[in-house]
Amino acid sequence: RDIRIQVGRTGALTPVAELEPVNVGGVLVARATLHNEDEIARKDIRIGDTVVLQRAGDVIPQIVSVVTDRRPEGSTPYVFPDICPACGSHAVRPPGEVVKRCTGGLICPAQRVERLIHFVSRPAFDIDGLGEKTIQEFYDEGWLHGPADVFKLPEREADIATREGWGKLSASNL
Repeated sequence: RDIRIQVGRTGALTPVAELEPVNVGGVLVARATLHNEDEIARKDIRIGDTVVLQRAGDVIPQIVSVVTDRRPEGSTPYVFPDICPACGSHAVRPPGEVVKRCTGGLICPAQRVERLIHFVSRPAFDIDGLGEKTIQEFYDEGWLHGPADVFKLPEREADIATREGWGKLSASNL
């Protein structure tokens, strides 16, 4: 259906294929990693293509190949962006690397959110109840902008308790 670019905490731009949902090994798959710009070019993956899909290691969906005889007429090769889709900063690919990166740093909202997600994750502070979805919601609300803001969340306990899916106990536990 489409190729969407995700921005990681280090600014890495990762292409993801948005697929018509299909059952692969008992799992409904609607997205697959495309790894990087070179991989898209090597496999000549284009928006609208019919693709062969597998789950690498029985887990991660990946595109194996393109069924070129089913390619829509007039399709064009995918052009990897030179700007970050999240903040509009330049995206550069340093010599010798396969990853193109956003140069926005901490002004890039996608990088800020991803860094916060990493900060509260199991290998870091391991904060239960503060997952990706909640981090994004609290960021959008203006409550979280940097790691220090996590420690100010107790001041927001009453506000958190009134949010959908939250209550006094879950807000207090957080």
